Amino acid sequence: MEKWIVHMKKADFAAWSARFHISPVTARIIRNRGIEETEDVERFLRGSLEDCPSPFLLKDMERAVNLIPEAIGAGKKLRVIGDYDVDGICSSYILTKGLSLLGALVDTAIPHRIHDGYGLNEHLIEAAAEDGVEMIVTCDNGIAAAEQIALAAEKGIQVIVTDHHEVPFREVTARDGQVRREELLPPAAAVIDPKQEQCRYPFPGICGAVVAFKLMQALQERTGSSALQNAMDEFLEFAAIATVCDVMELKQENRILVKEGLKRLANSHNPGLRALMEVNEIDPGKVNGYQIGFVLGPCLNATGRLDTAQKALELLQTTSREKAIRLARELKQLNDTRKQLTLEGIEEALNYIAEHCMDQDRVLVLYLPRVHESLAGIIAGRIREHYYKPVFVLTKAEQGVKGSGRSIEEYHMYRALNQVEELLDRYGGHAMAAGLSLSEDKVETLRRRLNENCQLTEEDLREKVAIDVPMPMDYAGMKAVVDDLEVLEPFGVGNPKPLFAQKDLRFIRAVRLGANRNFARFTAITPDGNRVQMIYFGNLEKFQEYLAEKYGPDSMENLYAGKGDYLLSVVYQPGKHVYQGLEEIEFRLQYYC
Repeated sequence: MEKWIVHMKKADFAAWSARFHISPVTARIIRNRGIEETEDVERFLRGSLEDCPSPFLLKDMERAVNLIPEAIGAGKKLRVIGDYDVDGICSSYILTKGLSLLGALVDTAIPHRIHDGYGLNEHLIEAAAEDGVEMIVTCDNGIAAAEQIALAAEKGIQVIVTDHHEVPFREVTARDGQVRREELLPPAAAVIDPKQEQCRYPFPGICGAVVAFKLMQALQERTGSSALQNAMDEFLEFAAIATVCDVMELKQENRILVKEGLKRLANSHNPGLRALMEVNEIDPGKVNGYQIGFVLGPCLNATGRLDTAQKALELLQTTSREKAIRLARELKQLNDTRKQLTLEGIEEALNYIAEHCMDQDRVLVLYLPRVHESLAGIIAGRIREHYYKPVFVLTKAEQGVKGSGRSIEEYHMYRALNQVEELLDRYGGHAMAAGLSLSEDKVETLRRRLNENCQLTEEDLREKVAIDVPMPMDYAGMKAVVDDLEVLEPFGVGNPKPLFAQKDLRFIRAVRLGANRNFARFTAITPDGNRVQMIYFGNLEKFQEYLAEKYGPDSMENLYAGKGDYLLSVVYQPGKHVYQGLEEIEFRLQYYC
């Protein structure tokens, strides 16, 4: 079972409540997000774009904004090379449109996931040279492409790197015996990546699209282009989408960018985005972080997984509503196919773990050759949620084996791969996610070595549930309380939706819901005697097993028959649910014991 922890951080909640016109409960939640100073509370609640750092604090930004206008003025052909995920697609859109507005002769190349793999490769450099490209601007990739960028230089192509991934490094032992890291930077004309040691940018946790947005911001400031200025609001929409979909922490600048980006999405003039919201039945005026991360983002991602990401870029670049609707429908259909393939892959992964007796492995390395390689990351994420362990899912590729990993807070995935780099052909990523490729005969060695190196304890492998406030559901269900919590949005990594706890709920009834009858609505009675309804989207089989162990084998059937009387403590989230135009307060059951 999970370990429940109640936040106990201290602050003058009454003073914050009075000053910022929020409830003491909301003030406590803000403190739980690591915010201590009054000015930081102000920025959290009312931060604006003016509070974001200058783009010129990014290392090499000055060099880039000198080189790019120079290349444009000389009539050189530019090429943006992005990536096939949402961050890479949004970055590519921002850079390509922004450079074209400055008068650049520019096109875009997005690697094919299967044929090209991630980021720059020799094939892309050779193709650029054949096409007469004289400058490449990367986005969401390039920091680990030293050999490819050296090849570009040999062919007379300047490369500007914009990226946000971890900088490759090697450990060097100095004469005094001290081990230090030495960054392995690519030989580009400019390298813009906030993860560089010498970068002065105060918030390195931005995604690739935000780095691209910052480059456009700097170019606008330097050139004074009114066309670029007029496009910045649209670019902000894409920076917000990518920040959410690339699972960046919604703190500091990221929170401001997503909050402001959502406002602009409500009135977006981009035909592709509007079409994608329309086919998914999303009201643009009410779009939120959840819909970006779990509806729109997966549709954009699906093209790069099962087809080519160029189709998603084409959707965003079209000016025709008719074409936008057609492409949006294609993306949605691809995503529906992806969902089914994912379910099949998850089942195969669970079977693999059972067959290979991997219960004792602290790092799960699963080789699923029949799974489509584009789904490895999604499946790894789902298995991580199931076991709360770091997970690598490897699949059969055109050459050797490719895979993706998803981690837990206590395990730095990129550093773990760095320790076994001699086994790998390529790898990259960051603390919570990584990609890799290797030969098939090294898969078992990789599994063994990662587990031998792993320092995770049993306590590390126990999921922590951070409860913001133990609060009776009778109080949390008041509309004024739920309304006040809305000032905390947007929610996401680093600013999760608040969790509350209630002891001693009497569960009396359950009803299965959904087309596949895979979630439920519970009726319970609070200690004060009030009835509450809770929706549960978690694992119903696991819930049934827990109830049977605690109250007997017939307990779940009794609940379905409306004859239950079972005492449980719960962790829950209050929220609003709109059905047929009517708004009501809804509780979501998250954890139980």
